Amino acid sequence: MTQDDTNTTHFGFQDIPEADKKGRVQGVFNSVASRYDVMNDLMSAGIHRIWKDAMMDWLAPRPGQKLLDVAGGTGDIAFRFLKRAGSGHATVLDMTEPMLIEGQKRAEAEDMADSLDWVVGDAMALPFPDNTFDVYTISFGIRNVTRPQEALAEAFRVLKPGGRLMVLEFSRIPNDMLQKAYDLYSFNVIPEIGRVVADDRDSYQYLVESIRKFPDQDTFLQMIRDAGFEQAKYRNLSMGIAVLHSGWKI
Repeated sequence: MTQDDTNTTHFGFQDIPEADKKGRVQGVFNSVASRYDVMNDLMSAGIHRIWKDAMMDWLAPRPGQKLLDVAGGTGDIAFRFLKRAGSGHATVLDMTEPMLIEGQKRAEAEDMADSLDWVVGDAMALPFPDNTFDVYTISFGIRNVTRPQEALAEAFRVLKPGGRLMVLEFSRIPNDMLQKAYDLYSFNVIPEIGRVVADDRDSYQYLVESIRKFPDQDTFLQMIRDAGFEQAKYRNLSMGIAVLHSGWKI
């Protein structure tokens, strides 16, 4: 019997066998792929674009760098990175092929085709040699990984010495009243938007629940340090609705 068969993890607020989570998450993103970018704009009133730009501001891409964007789906981070860097290469990895296909349909993908690779793969078992990339990013994806600590270890492995990790993820507002107000919005409005726009309430119910199950800012910061990263720190965005974590492989 394997570890996946005996251990459990969360899928939203449900406890399920670890072996089942990957397939369940793939089912969610297969379902929402064609409406994913539209839904991001609607759910966040476009603020996710500001958060991703803030990610690039802190990351400060440089010409010639090699990026691995994990759970990169439709390419938002990779496109921003290449535009900021001016030259370089980005590999977009996602375990859900329909998300990558949607990314390849975007106009930016055609303009940057020579600088982009699209790879189906698992964050916990990256199909790349050690010390390959200058930058590793994962945006709103690590909370969907079955064992995030293993994904962080893989990030450390594939980064070159001097390489940088940056994680953009939803988190906690350090104010109980504001957090309660945000929870009311999240649990009542977002699944309903999913029902109307994407004809899929359940997937967006899961996505909201998965945010609440993810570790808070300081707990995740320690996970990054435990994976071997140094100079690890974070910055709250929009009062902590989202957070950027950064670390270096030194």
